[in-house]
Amino acid sequence: MALDLKRVEYYNITVDGHAGEGSKLLAAVAGFGVNLLAFRTVAAEGVRTRFSLFPDDGLKLRVGAEKTGLYMEGPYAALLLKGYDDEAGALADIYGKLSQAGVGVYESSGIANIKGGYGVVLYLPQEDCEKVVAVLKS
Repeated sequence: MALDLKRVEYYNITVDGHAGEGSKLLAAVAGFGVNLLAFRTVAAEGVRTRFSLFPDDGLKLRVGAEKTGLYMEGPYAALLLKGYDDEAGALADIYGKLSQAGVGVYESSGIANIKGGYGVVLYLPQEDCEKVVAVLKS
């Protein structure tokens, strides 16, 4: 199982409104000069949207948010996994190894690409990141 692993941090930001406010947030992040490695949005209470942003440079995001008065929660720990062989059972192998090592994943999401690979985001307790990297590289 060929995997690239990248330790990343992410931040949660909740905005009032839906599509229009979300586009403003993403434009602001781009204005800070921040490239996003991944992102997630979910509906929050009322007419609010919660964004999880995975910046390539957390410091740039924090500085930009501070300058504009944008409130963020985090940083939190995550791992980005890039698999090269999208075959039946690839995720079962990953989660089997994590289960055997006693690692709990808060949340995860993934996507397959048209070239046969896949990507997975694992939301983890900070203290388990190194353990997960060791387990998945073995």
